[in-house]
Amino acid sequence: MTTSNSTGAPLRLAIVGCGVIGRLHAEVAAANPDLDVVALVDPHAARAGAVSEQLVAAGRPAPAVHARLGEALAAGGVDVVSVCTPSGEHADLAREALEAGAHVVVEKPLDVAIEPARRLRDAAAARPDQVVAVISQHRHDASALAVRRALDEGRLGRVTSAVANVDWYRTQEYYDSGAWRGTWALDGGGALMNQGVHTLDLLLWYLGEPVEVVAYTARLGHERIEVEDVAVAIVRFASGALATLHASTTVYPDLGVRLQVHGTDGSAVVEADELTYFHARDAEGGAWSANQLDQGAGGGPAGSARGALDPRESHVAQYGSSHGAQWADVVAAIRECRAPWVTLDDGLRALATVRAVYLSATLGEAVRVADVVEGRYDGVATRTGEPEHAGARA
Repeated sequence: MTTSNSTGAPLRLAIVGCGVIGRLHAEVAAANPDLDVVALVDPHAARAGAVSEQLVAAGRPAPAVHARLGEALAAGGVDVVSVCTPSGEHADLAREALEAGAHVVVEKPLDVAIEPARRLRDAAAARPDQVVAVISQHRHDASALAVRRALDEGRLGRVTSAVANVDWYRTQEYYDSGAWRGTWALDGGGALMNQGVHTLDLLLWYLGEPVEVVAYTARLGHERIEVEDVAVAIVRFASGALATLHASTTVYPDLGVRLQVHGTDGSAVVEADELTYFHARDAEGGAWSANQLDQGAGGGPAGSARGALDPRESHVAQYGSSHGAQWADVVAAIRECRAPWVTLDDGLRALATVRAVYLSATLGEAVRVADVVEGRYDGVATRTGEPEHAGARA
């Protein structure tokens, strides 16, 4: 397959998986003049048909419909493949598309297991001219950019700790709505892998390389699922910083997401995708506070976030959503023959940290994230609840 990645023509996109996330990707593509959905892949023709109708209603041509990715790739004319299937299929489908010559965008998480993710990493390393991006759209939020800008400028001093809370609520009907939900094989985990991975990604983006994890998990508020609905962990970073991580789908009536970052010279709080608190000493000993920051333009670090951290930040305002902003960056990366802002390595780091949480909870011991990446725990089955070796931490 030959991709047209440097011409001005729209990039030809195949969307694999036409569920909720696949429909969102189609919506974003329909709003982006640089993307043209030419193929939909789903074994359920009715789902693909619904997305096709959505595209036609948006003024776009009806794409071809295929039951399997291989059929779409064999038909030709695909530049980019977006993988929006159940999580346990992500890495293998991405590798199939990559090996056929397409650029690839993978929805979060990268996969549910390290082994297929590692194979994808190896395949990508052999094809440096092809872009592989992992969706982590909240990195493109103005609030997230503001905090990262402040950290890069040293406004918070030495970062010492962080608190990440994903306090969501999911009904039993949510888990019963699909046979793959709540399973280790296809969902890969529960509140952390499915709901909390975006917040974990921001935590890693802010604090750097995770070194070691100690964790517990539990299933307390739902039935007929294998995975956790509560996960609690402590993460130690290479810088020495420590973070607590709490992810749950049992928090009624749903308190949302809150991420706090603390340093020797200041603190920042992002809540519900908004920068709700920022306070940092400036060079003269004064302070920036939250009410001085305009996340749109001017002012302190939040005001200067758009475009200042990296030219790719200019996409944050495009197409009306953070998913749209990330897709705009992917298009630019393909056109400019550069890496996307959120890379395969970023997705692998987040996946390995989630797996480290589950492994620590299963084995009752601290787990090093690098050991997870490199395969020390390959084949170790994870479980929810009390550690495999009761009293192992004692």
